[in-house]
Amino acid sequence: MAQGSRYKLAFKRRRDGKTDYKARSKLVGLDKSRLVVRITNNHTIVQIINVTQDGDETVVSAHTNELKKQGWLGSGKNTSAAYLTGFLCGKKALEAGVDEAVLDIGLKSSTKGARVFAALKGAVDSGLYVPHGDAILPADERIRGEHVAAYAESLSDEEVKQRFSKYIKNGLSPKDLPNHFETIKQKIEEGVS
Repeated sequence: MAQGSRYKLAFKRRRDGKTDYKARSKLVGLDKSRLVVRITNNHTIVQIINVTQDGDETVVSAHTNELKKQGWLGSGKNTSAAYLTGFLCGKKALEAGVDEAVLDIGLKSSTKGARVFAALKGAVDSGLYVPHGDAILPADERIRGEHVAAYAESLSDEEVKQRFSKYIKNGLSPKDLPNHFETIKQKIEEGVS
């Protein structure tokens, strides 16, 4: 490690690769609500956060585990689940009186069609205003899971059981994913819990 009187130690969260303080200061300086999207290995978390003098304040939050309460049988880490989580958070935000936010994807790289942008599209489709460009959003067919259904159609029954064992264990055929997606979206539309 560098030593000397002129060496300045970086903040711990910067050293750990958890916070980009330059980007954070720009977002905090906007004085608007932030739509924070975080993707983990198994879940998507979408929150509306306001900056206050005492620190960040979470206004509303949605997690892929909440989709299971709505009847979601699919995976919590796919594009469809990210969209539905963003859609749910957007509905909750509108109920809480938040109608505008700025996207905060943290340290995730900005890749076209990524799950963070599926969550963004869900929030925008719910009625929340978030400035964005349409070129980065994933295609509607991909959000509905039609690519998964088409892939499952191309496999034999034995291969489907092997590759989609968690879907089948939960009682969902991967071929029915687009219909199941629309059912859950309709439930969220009818009433946010």
